[in-house]
Amino acid sequence: MYVDFSQSATTGAIPAGSPPPQAVSDETLIARIASGDRDAMRALYLKHHVRVYRFVMRLVRNQTMAEDVISDVFLDVWRQAGSFEGRSAVSTWLLAIARFKALSVLRRRPDEELNDTGAAAVPDPTDDPELAVQKKDTGEILRQCLEALSREHREVIDLVYYHEKTVDEVARIVGIPEATVKTRMFYARKKLSGLLKSAGIDRPW
Repeated sequence: MYVDFSQSATTGAIPAGSPPPQAVSDETLIARIASGDRDAMRALYLKHHVRVYRFVMRLVRNQTMAEDVISDVFLDVWRQAGSFEGRSAVSTWLLAIARFKALSVLRRRPDEELNDTGAAAVPDPTDDPELAVQKKDTGEILRQCLEALSREHREVIDLVYYHEKTVDEVARIVGIPEATVKTRMFYARKKLSGLLKSAGIDRPW
C-alpha cells in the first residue's frame, strides 16, 4: 500500500506562518514527529523523499516496488521517531532503513523484471535550471554507465556522490567495514571513469 505523506494532516497545505521544510532541522522534525506532529512528518517527507526514492529506484529498478518501499520507510519513521538516538544524521538513518527494505523486497521477488529508467526522471526541487539541462544532456549516458556496474559498486557511488555521504556514513548504511567501502569505491570509480570516457564524457570520479 502506498501512503502519501505529502499532504498536511488537515488542509493539505502548509499551515499559515509555518517555516518552509528546508528551514527546520531534521533533528527538530524527528523530535516533533516523535510527539505525533503530522505536519513535521510531512515536512520531513518533502525534504527527503525524492533523494530516498532515487536511491531505492537504483536498487530495485522498478517504480511500483520503489513507491511501496518509500511508503514503508516513512511509515517506519512515523512509528519509530522516538527511538532515533542521533548517532548518525537523519538522512543516513533514512537511507539505512530504505536500503534494508529495498533489499528485503528484492530477496522476496528475485525474478521481478527491473527497469532503471524512472529514477532520474523524478524532479528534484533543489535543481537549478542550468543543472537540470546538464542532467538532461548526460543523464541517459550516465545511467547506462552506472547500469554496467555491479549493485555493490553502483550503491557506493550513489551514496558518496549523490547523497554526499562520508565513508563512515556509507559503512553504517550498507553495514560493511570502512575498508570495504574504500575498496568498492576504488574499483567503482575506476570502472565508471573508463565507461564514461568510452561514452565521450571526460568526467573525473
